[in-house]
Amino acid sequence: MNNPLLDVRSLSTHFFAEEGVGRAVKDVNFRIDPGDMLSLVGESGCGKSVTGLSILRLIPTPPGRIVSGEILFDKKNL
Repeated sequence: MNNPLLDVRSLSTHFFAEEGVGRAVKDVNFRIDPGDMLSLVGESGCGKSVTGLSILRLIPTPPGRIVSGEILFDKKNL
């Protein structure tokens, strides 16, 4: 089995506000091997953009925060 280029394990991202906690992404797992492609599809508001922003570490803090998981790019933990 190839080593994945991108390996996302149990990624969860939450947004914290006075009104409560918004759980935008919960326990996302996927891997992309070299030469493969992945498409994230789903309804508006289901977490596609937040997943991508979490991988790129572009979640605005505060109010957002990656609360759990690992993101490995070429075996390096981001």
